Amino acid sequence: MTMATFARPFAISTVLALTMLPFAAGQTASPSTTQVKIYNTAKLKLMQGKPITGATVFSPDPNMYCAMASSGFDYTWIEMQHSPLTYEDVARMIYACRGSSAMPFIRVPDATESDIQKATDIGAIGIIVPTVDTVEKAQAAVKWAKYPPLGRRSMGAGQYREMWGDDYRQTANANMVVVIMIETPIGVENAAKIADVPGIDVIFAASTDLGNFSGTKQGDAQYEAMVTRIHDVTLKAGIRLGGPLMWKDRPGFTFFQGPGETALIKSGAQVTLALQPGKK
Repeated sequence: MTMATFARPFAISTVLALTMLPFAAGQTASPSTTQVKIYNTAKLKLMQGKPITGATVFSPDPNMYCAMASSGFDYTWIEMQHSPLTYEDVARMIYACRGSSAMPFIRVPDATESDIQKATDIGAIGIIVPTVDTVEKAQAAVKWAKYPPLGRRSMGAGQYREMWGDDYRQTANANMVVVIMIETPIGVENAAKIADVPGIDVIFAASTDLGNFSGTKQGDAQYEAMVTRIHDVTLKAGIRLGGPLMWKDRPGFTFFQGPGETALIKSGAQVTLALQPGKK
């Protein structure tokens, strides 16, 4: 499967047959398919076979969030698995920077109705689910992220209308991105079955935890075999493949997690200081 398979032109405002996901090769839209408004620019780039990168967000500060969301990243990886961020914090951050170029994605703590419903209701249009070992957990990720008939998400109050418009209910499924993370040898063993779950947009090979749970490290034969298996079954299923930004040169990867605030501040400071008179 090549990236050329997906490199078809799409208008940013509308696209055909977006509700039929994942992005399987060779699928074309029926002429009678209803057009759907697309505002998730990160998803649009993925559909076109282009790489996207997200900045990782740990801080609850809205000013910090807006700086990251407006700096050129395709999406923000809002980290709610490994941070003390609350949904109230994140709702405030997302709303403060509505209209920014980076699309708000949230890594939820787990594939539960409560976590995913809250994340989507506050305006996230990407749901990242960690430690997916089974088909059932992958199915739960899709079920709670999508409205019927594709899922079981319920209607409720939320700031999603202020973020994405009054027709949100009609457009949400087409714009939502479901990312599942394979992080353990059990998940790798079940990768082919997981990739067959309808509605998954990205499978993310979790570089750190693949080593953490297997006792191996990058470069070890066992570690690289796990990455290769995730790579192969993901692309065979027509799903986008994700990993850390340091894997940008690995073939097949198009969805990347970038650095967090502290790393970005440090690198930005180094660039600024290098511009001082007398610096070489």
